Amino acid sequence: MKIAVFSTKPYDREYLDKFNIENKHELIYFEAPLNTDTTNLAIGFEGVCIFVNDKIDKKTIDKLSEIGIKLIDLRCAGFNNVDIEAATKQNIKVLRVPAYSPQAVAEHAVALILTLNRKTHKAYNRVRESNFSLENLTGFNLYEKTVGVIGTGKIGTAFCQIMLGFGCKVIAYDIKESEQLIAKGVEYKTLDEIFKNSDIISLHCPLNINTKHLFNRAAFSKIKKGAMLINTSRGALIKTSHAIEALKNEQLGYLGIDVYEQEENLFFKDLSESIIQDDLIERLMAFHNVLITPHQGFFTNEALDQIAQTTLKNFTDFENRLPLENEVKL
Repeated sequence: MKIAVFSTKPYDREYLDKFNIENKHELIYFEAPLNTDTTNLAIGFEGVCIFVNDKIDKKTIDKLSEIGIKLIDLRCAGFNNVDIEAATKQNIKVLRVPAYSPQAVAEHAVALILTLNRKTHKAYNRVRESNFSLENLTGFNLYEKTVGVIGTGKIGTAFCQIMLGFGCKVIAYDIKESEQLIAKGVEYKTLDEIFKNSDIISLHCPLNINTKHLFNRAAFSKIKKGAMLINTSRGALIKTSHAIEALKNEQLGYLGIDVYEQEENLFFKDLSESIIQDDLIERLMAFHNVLITPHQGFFTNEALDQIAQTTLKNFTDFENRLPLENEVKL
């Protein structure tokens, strides 16, 4: 197939080319994101391949349909940036990578917890300046702390298993309970019980109408004072302005995020010589107890291998009219 690959970085090309030798698809790479203003780049292609911050709304899909696009393939798990209903009406298939090394994202969530708690990032910078003081580097033991996990799909399950290994009490919320996790000692609770009892809360759920701004002013008012909140899932699960309020009044003790609700204007770009126009993220970065990473939870060799392999398989299955096991449907 001839595929236009949008929002690409050097590593996207490296890993897709690495596994395309056998598939032999014609991949043309564009650094530009796909949106209503860039659909003309897809003229002459059979399908498009996109990433998390491409905006595929109804208007974009209508334009893609006009130029003959029949396939939208996401090289990621989340698909909240695609209007699935509009794509279905235009008979455009939407495929994705439903799972790629769940351990990669789960382990990054743990890295955020440990860094925030033990302040290793601050210690690293101090020592580089020959400052070996321990002042203000106090942390806490994870052992026997209560960790609340919202969403126990593949990533949430991997995260639960890691935290059980630390000796934590793990409680969880999901619309579908996992017998596997229950057998290992995870206790399922209501959301309010998660808020009330957790020392650390980690988000591993999809973004939809039911979970958007799940953490708002009301939710922050219910959490244990001084609790830690970790988000490696989707940025809009947290209403940022309300998180800032909770940090200012010390209701929220720590915040670690690998995603941000306005990240499409920031993440995956070098803005070191620019003036950031987003006042909310600037405010977040000013807090000593906030840690932000640029959506790198997936960024391991193993995950990139799996993303590339599944993405290419999706192209091949579509081209050969095979069953589309990774199709996103209404």
